Amino acid sequence: MSRRIWLSPSHLSGQEKKYIYDAFDANWIAPLGPNVGEFENSLQQYIAKEKYCTALNSGTSAIHLALILAGVSKGDTVLCQSFTFCASANPILYVGAKPVFVDSERDTWNMCPQLLEKAIQERLALGKKPKAMIAVNGYGMPYKVDEIQALSEKYEIPIIEDAAGALGSSVNKQKCGSFGDYGVISFNGNKIITTSSGGVLICKDKETQQKAIFLGTQAKDNEVHYQHSELGYNYRMTNIIAGIGRGQLAVLDERVHARRANFEFYKRELAHISEIQFLEEPVGFFSNRWLTCMLTPSFEMREQIRLALESENIESRPLWKPMHQQPLFSKYESYTNGVSEELFKRGLCLPSGSNLTNAELLRIVNCIKNTFE
Repeated sequence: MSRRIWLSPSHLSGQEKKYIYDAFDANWIAPLGPNVGEFENSLQQYIAKEKYCTALNSGTSAIHLALILAGVSKGDTVLCQSFTFCASANPILYVGAKPVFVDSERDTWNMCPQLLEKAIQERLALGKKPKAMIAVNGYGMPYKVDEIQALSEKYEIPIIEDAAGALGSSVNKQKCGSFGDYGVISFNGNKIITTSSGGVLICKDKETQQKAIFLGTQAKDNEVHYQHSELGYNYRMTNIIAGIGRGQLAVLDERVHARRANFEFYKRELAHISEIQFLEEPVGFFSNRWLTCMLTPSFEMREQIRLALESENIESRPLWKPMHQQPLFSKYESYTNGVSEELFKRGLCLPSGSNLTNAELLRIVNCIKNTFE
């Protein structure tokens, strides 16, 4: 059987070892260390110089801390995009709050501003103002930043921007991760660059960043002995992992270029199949195309293509099953329009690794073409 083609494998630059070996030579085999500080500074320079980055052990940890910093606590309501991975929503439960899910619009597949405002207004009418909203840049495509930001300002509800897979994406040349009151990036093994695990929390000011660091290092009070007045978490990134991140960040723009090239290849090679659709970028939007996603005519055709690819040892995956359809979250309120349910039924993520060869890409599209023929 031909070699397995994975959906989104890690792609090392070759520069990671230098920073890892430096850590070994200096005996910095611990949380924190020089690599962590340099990685945070480099991310800040890349995303937004006026922001402040805190490197953590996962993007999920970053969302959890963002909710705490936003003042979300037990019994509060948090508005959350439904068309996303569970890591966007799980931290809402960590803090004892209640998610209210909001469906997508068709232009970006992200949170629908009209449904969002409806959800806000109905919450206000009940005397239950939402404490925060989690907007997601799904599959690397930015959400409708201007419209969501306008609602955030109108109703004074902070935005937690889940840009987990959107490092390198932008709107009008402003980088994703910098739009919300809090921004979140993931460096999980399948992301556009990886530290094997890890994430970053992006804050507007130094004071908030320092609070995030305090909470992420077990909330140790400023005493010579171990004293704790608040609940803390073991969330900081290690010096070794940050070294991998430094080596990865050096090739981020190359990885974005490669992923976008994959998208253009699929779009060009499958253009003659009218039943297949791809998500285009709205004016001013720039997607890193972390994953190339296509819409098929039906659930049946999606499964036929997926199984045909699998029979050729090629990994693909359905689009996200909406949170409001997940057993864990089915009891929570949602504002739906059918968009995310349709995307889940018809949509398929194609192999999108930045190290895909031309031969592998041809192997994938030929399998899809044969399925339609």
